[in-house]
Amino acid sequence: MNSHCPRVLTIAGSDSGGGAGIQADVRTISNLGGHAMTAITGITVQNSMGVTASKVMTPEMVLAQISAVIDDFGVDAIKIGMLGSPEIALAVAGFLKSLKDIPVVFDPVMVATSGAALADEQTVSAFQEIVPLSSLVTPNLDEMERMGGESVIADYTVPFLVKGGHGDGDILTDRLIGAEGERERWEGSRIVTQHSHGTGCTLSAAIATHLGAGDSMSVAIGKARQYVRKSLKTAPGYGAGNGPMGVPKI
Repeated sequence: MNSHCPRVLTIAGSDSGGGAGIQADVRTISNLGGHAMTAITGITVQNSMGVTASKVMTPEMVLAQISAVIDDFGVDAIKIGMLGSPEIALAVAGFLKSLKDIPVVFDPVMVATSGAALADEQTVSAFQEIVPLSSLVTPNLDEMERMGGESVIADYTVPFLVKGGHGDGDILTDRLIGAEGERERWEGSRIVTQHSHGTGCTLSAAIATHLGAGDSMSVAIGKARQYVRKSLKTAPGYGAGNGPMGVPKI
């Protein structure tokens, strides 16, 4: 990463347990040398055992947070996570149309690690408005299927990083796929741990931070993957369920 401190905006939901969402994004961006700014889309009541309640913000409040920070600080990269409602998704899409040359990493969050639904069908449908305005989309295998399967990637000029963490076997593969097919792949041995909450949030936030610092897409993904692997290996072991990852030394 170069000497520039990238200004990274994360548009996502709050995780009261600190493992995922806004909390994971701020931790990741800050640890990688960026300045984290936030637009909170919703509040979840959760810990390592799961989500027990949630409340979604209004689209107006989300857009107000975005404008407040960007108008004052500027922005070098944006990460989008949990959106919470189709109205918020469409509002964020409208905002993205006003951007020029700012990398946008869209993590299409649909289900929490515990299994709690974080996006209904209307919200998932609204994702179609955000995908073309993104620089990279980072679905896991389940999210990719819910978006229509890998065949839909051919409909976009935007590359998808299809994450293999939910796959079977000891070797997991993440594949960067564009309309023309697979561009690049990364493989790694499975890290067996109960404490893996927030892997997707951390990965997408790390990619956005590296892109904001000027790294190429391939380099940003490679660095972000290594950061997530280190985070898994340094998990503090908090919680009786699927606990948070660690904060590795950089």
